[in-house]
Amino acid sequence: MELADARRRRADRARQVADLLRCEIVRGGFDGGHLPLEAALAREFGASRNTVRDALDLLRDEGLIARCPGVGTTVAAEKYPHGLYRLLGLAETLREHGEVTNEVRAMGLIPPPAAVRQRLDLLEGEPVVYIERLRRLDGLPLSLDLTYLVRELGEPLFDADLVHNDVFVLLERIAGRPLGAAELTIEAVNADAHTAAVLDAPRGAALLMVERLTHLSDGRPVDLEFVRFRGDRLTMRGHLWRNTDDPGQ
Repeated sequence: MELADARRRRADRARQVADLLRCEIVRGGFDGGHLPLEAALAREFGASRNTVRDALDLLRDEGLIARCPGVGTTVAAEKYPHGLYRLLGLAETLREHGEVTNEVRAMGLIPPPAAVRQRLDLLEGEPVVYIERLRRLDGLPLSLDLTYLVRELGEPLFDADLVHNDVFVLLERIAGRPLGAAELTIEAVNADAHTAAVLDAPRGAALLMVERLTHLSDGRPVDLEFVRFRGDRLTMRGHLWRNTDDPGQ
């Protein structure tokens, strides 16, 4: 019983250390991408060397670090920050990190499923434009986007440059008015075999699933998206205020 308790405490402590190291990695806190030696990390966190090794193993399994004899522990993959401060397209959000390009995998006019029709507040029998895109950042597969658009704004996209443009930017040009607000839901899902192959990720890998219903500035819903982000390459960030009485917030 005591041995089991000791193992549990070590596992709990390893997760705590891994969380703090992950935070530093995501924020670019290690110069040159090299993590300190195990002994230094043990002193920093007040943990045993074995606990630090367990924490590093967790990060290695996530694909964040690599551990090489004679080289040490290095950051293996960069995570890109996706802000939740403003309503922006992916290229607008990641413009400082590289070029976003889009591969249009499917596009056409379809009868919407009932759930889509209800979310977009459409009449019975009214079609929508469906677009499926694989989005890359400097060639790295980052997200698989399934988008449903109201017909009047979606059809002009058939002749637009979707490879190099965010849909949001194009929608505002077509509508002649800005987008307003969006309703957002984020959850974790595992990659099915097809999605994993498209995103070049392991089957069952953790994905960030974003459902977003976007409205024009007049409140009309026009764009319903289901976006699967690679969880090993993207992190969500935002600001939250407890006091909502201040109109400026």
